[in-house]
Amino acid sequence: MAGGGPRYEKFERDVVEPEQFLLDVRKEKIDRVVSQRTRNFVVVLDRLEDNFNMAAVLRTCESMGVQEVHVVVNPEAPFIPNLRVAQGCDKWLDVHLYKTFAECREHLKGRGFSLYASALREGATNLYSLRFDTKFAMVFGNERYGVSDDVLNGVDGTFWVPMKGFSQSLNISAAASASITRAIAWRDEHLGSSGDLSPEEAQELRERFYLLGVKQRKRLVKATQR
Repeated sequence: MAGGGPRYEKFERDVVEPEQFLLDVRKEKIDRVVSQRTRNFVVVLDRLEDNFNMAAVLRTCESMGVQEVHVVVNPEAPFIPNLRVAQGCDKWLDVHLYKTFAECREHLKGRGFSLYASALREGATNLYSLRFDTKFAMVFGNERYGVSDDVLNGVDGTFWVPMKGFSQSLNISAAASASITRAIAWRDEHLGSSGDLSPEEAQELRERFYLLGVKQRKRLVKATQR
């Protein structure tokens, strides 16, 4: 699903130049969004089964500037986020699918990430004590069972979300929202900005977003090919 999601076409820039079809205000918004995107903080979803939760987490990630979501697919529940909840946010994200957590872990470890899973267990770290100034992946588990044993055996640590009420558990989408928001706020406060793309990464993403920002891009491409 990387590069705009499965429902979105990829077109070469030599076929259509998207900039000419975008208003300056739209391009300015895209530029601002790109400047605040992070690839050093990512989210991992472990075997979710509810498509509302899938979509809700994607929407939180996109709104908070998290560019990458890594998904360990539940063999009994295909990763098909609810379209009404997602509201098209998936087209702006890079969503990577894996059959096993081992594959996901190998990919992220190879890029230098630390992995921490949301799990209320002995030795878990308070969310508010975590630092987010290095490459960091947050792992969230299944709605009923939490993260798998494979996750717990393979992560660098676990964390929990402090709660002050009688309720001491959160829905996966709520827990993810609270945790992601905290991480991005920490990065803004301590790093000055949550955005961390290299100039090359920013330019690639900007070009992709310009193209995705053209609502009639499919029709335009067909017209140029006649």
